[in-house]
Amino acid sequence: MFNRKIEYLSEPILLKASLWRLADRVLLETVMPPVFGKESLLTTAVEAPPFEVLSIFCSIICQKWIYKTVKKITYCLLGIFILLSLLASAIGCTAQGAEPISPQQRLRVATTTSLYDTGLWEYLEPMFEEKYNVELDIMYAGTGRALEYGKRGDVDIITIHSKAHEEQFVAEGYGVQRVPFAYNYFLIVGPEADPAGIKGLNPKEAFKKLMETGSGSFVSRGDDSGTHAKEKAIWKEAGYDYEAIRQAGVWYIEAGSGMGPTLMMASEKQAYTLTDMGTYLAYQGKLELVPIIDKGDILLNIYSAIAINPERIPETKIDMANNLITFLTSPEIQKFIGNYGIKEYGMPLFTPCAGAEPK
Repeated sequence: MFNRKIEYLSEPILLKASLWRLADRVLLETVMPPVFGKESLLTTAVEAPPFEVLSIFCSIICQKWIYKTVKKITYCLLGIFILLSLLASAIGCTAQGAEPISPQQRLRVATTTSLYDTGLWEYLEPMFEEKYNVELDIMYAGTGRALEYGKRGDVDIITIHSKAHEEQFVAEGYGVQRVPFAYNYFLIVGPEADPAGIKGLNPKEAFKKLMETGSGSFVSRGDDSGTHAKEKAIWKEAGYDYEAIRQAGVWYIEAGSGMGPTLMMASEKQAYTLTDMGTYLAYQGKLELVPIIDKGDILLNIYSAIAINPERIPETKIDMANNLITFLTSPEIQKFIGNYGIKEYGMPLFTPCAGAEPK
């Protein structure tokens, strides 16, 4: 009889009593596998049933395999843990005493689509962001929608072109002050053939002839924008109620979209439309439309910036909004606006007017 110990999971332990009783009767002698003619054999005592010996042997082999596998995984996980701990310590040491990085300030701007369609904001935006270390979030919309954004406090400043609406916005306490910074003119454009025969008329006469003859289609913005408001003003000057115009017939089409898409629709339908000069020049190469009427005091188109009133909307960023107004009316940017478009279109798309609003 003898007692044996077997290495199991790194610590020598005794097998269970029943297993040892069997081991007392079994002699396990393992020799090298057959190599160069040497013989390998597993000699067992005749007292133990063969299947029990095989079961014990397989159990020991499996346990050793499990132990080695678990040991390797444990070492790997331990190594990863140590690496992460060292990395965290290094970062902690580096960050000690460093000032926390404050998030970049953002300024929300609602602007008329014509300033967007001309591409002007594509140049002004990065210039302002670099100067004031701020991120501009610009929303392009018609004047009516931009005013609603301002009333709800969705934006900090608006840049639009509808003087009557702007003055009302300030009077109601939503805006601080109306600050004009640029202007251009509206145009009535249409097919070169001029099927309605309105060339040479003033805007009021042209609209009246369109209504009376129905000889030419007209595409309206129909989106409560500054351009749409100007169109309504011309219809009113011509002596018509706008709701009556909307129901006048198939010749009157409401696009319900920005200036660029409205021009494209008018070109496709060979219809007339009212447009600001800047957007027309920017899209001219894509259109089969020409200026038909470009004179008349009512066609003046002034762009203004209005900071949202913090007394009405306390969370508005009034200081940064004022920075944008200062930026737009600065001599440097006024000069940039006055030169914008000359190289590409042969004439400026806007005329600067800070401190000198045209009448």
